[in-house]
Amino acid sequence: MASILQIASIVVSVLLIILIMLQIKGDALGSLLGGDGGGITRTRRGLEKTIFQVTIMLCIAFLGISLFSVVAAN
Repeated sequence: MASILQIASIVVSVLLIILIMLQIKGDALGSLLGGDGGGITRTRRGLEKTIFQVTIMLCIAFLGISLFSVVAAN
């Protein structure tokens, strides 16, 4: 059971890294470090919105897997 949870954790974390890197594609390094990104807010549409929602779902899944593996270890 522990190995299944570890594999699931690794798969979800790799997918999260990929999706987060896809979302950062348009931002400059200055706005990443806290600089002004132009002050224009924009809405997510289409594929960008889908990637954002999948990222949120994977974050929740990763949190659930992590908590479940801690509980199962005790």
